[in-house]
Amino acid sequence: MQKPSIPKGTRDFSPEETAKRNYIFDTIRSVFRLYGFKQIETPAMENLATLMGKYGEEGDKLLFKILNSGDFLSEISDDELLNGKTVSFLTHKICEKGLRYDLTVPFARYVVMHRNEITFPFKRFQIQPVWRADRPQKGRYREFYQCDADMIGSNSLLNEIELIQIMDEVYRRFGIRVCIKINNRKILSGIAEIIGEAGKITDITVAIDKLDKIGLEKVNEELAARGISETAIAQLQPIILLSGSNREKLNALKNILKNSETGLKGVAEIDTILNKTDLLALDSVLELDLTLARGLNYYTGAIFEVKALDVEIGSITGGGRYDNLTGVFGLPDVSGVGISFGADRIFDVLNQLNLYPENSGRQTQVLFVNFGEKEENYLLPLLSELRKSGISAEIYPEAAKLKKQFSYADDNHIPFVAVAGENEIGAGKITLKNMATGEQQCVEAGEIVGKLREFTGI
Repeated sequence: MQKPSIPKGTRDFSPEETAKRNYIFDTIRSVFRLYGFKQIETPAMENLATLMGKYGEEGDKLLFKILNSGDFLSEISDDELLNGKTVSFLTHKICEKGLRYDLTVPFARYVVMHRNEITFPFKRFQIQPVWRADRPQKGRYREFYQCDADMIGSNSLLNEIELIQIMDEVYRRFGIRVCIKINNRKILSGIAEIIGEAGKITDITVAIDKLDKIGLEKVNEELAARGISETAIAQLQPIILLSGSNREKLNALKNILKNSETGLKGVAEIDTILNKTDLLALDSVLELDLTLARGLNYYTGAIFEVKALDVEIGSITGGGRYDNLTGVFGLPDVSGVGISFGADRIFDVLNQLNLYPENSGRQTQVLFVNFGEKEENYLLPLLSELRKSGISAEIYPEAAKLKKQFSYADDNHIPFVAVAGENEIGAGKITLKNMATGEQQCVEAGEIVGKLREFTGI
């Protein structure tokens, strides 16, 4: 018999865990709606042509490709199959679709396809799973949920400021202390210019984006391997290691990038964002981090990343400005900016810090004990009344031993048990037992809704 298993990098979630995850989704969803975002959904799979070339060379390697149905090898000749054709060549022959890597590229495709139905600027949010053929490790999964908010059709930096407020508000509600790191791809382009490697901006950003994972020495080795000159690497060191306050870093950059028009535009954008956020009472730490690069190719302006301060884990939110992502789908010059919350990492952080609300995993508020058919007939109308009033209630499905029914309530963290035996039925009453304190109270059957509201605060 085959032992049941699931693919590495995926997880099952129990009812209690799913309830906690719904708390995460509901919290994020409520903040998105507070800021005027509207929800959409897109398919789990996209045409591979939609996905390829949007995430950089490394991102493309992590796409899950879907084999064409039927005889997918029929279009490949024996000569192509036997004479060392590349995997990339064969992939394009046998795969036309892939699982989505993120929610941003499908969103850009959606905007272009539905541009006559939506009003710009368009503010959308999306909460769906994505897939990456990554190497599973702590905090890194092959299947995980993203919770995205994007504004498209506006160049205004007020959008970036709103996204910072959204990140701050979400983590304030969760009770997670975070640092919101910010940088700008124009600054990184300017740095590449002044060190004489303007054509290698992608190689530079991919390498320095790994600084907190592999350290400076390994980053320098990777830069060299990518063809960056020793002189340029030496010039890069003091820039990416700039320290001090946000204002001190910004002032230093104004001098460093004085001969780069692009770099100075990035500095001006960060300056504006910092000036505006100074007017807000943020709970989060906001840090200008010049090593923040975010390896995705489509970012063109401000970029964000959020790190939890009390848990060792990768970024739990990321995003940035993209000026022409829709252009590849036939709608040029439409700027957008967005962020993505990693629900699975947030789930892990909340678990480690034990920050879930006490009742986040609880659903049923009261269990009715079942003594037999007569009692069932007495309780069913009351059960219906409770549910119509929005109070989650169950009746045990059979007349089992009392100990078994109470154990069921304990195992499922049901706070109240309702008992109606011959005496209660004769008097038109119900005995309510508080499972936490052991206290019992006999109440009129018609008052049970009010009493449970009083006890549970529903």
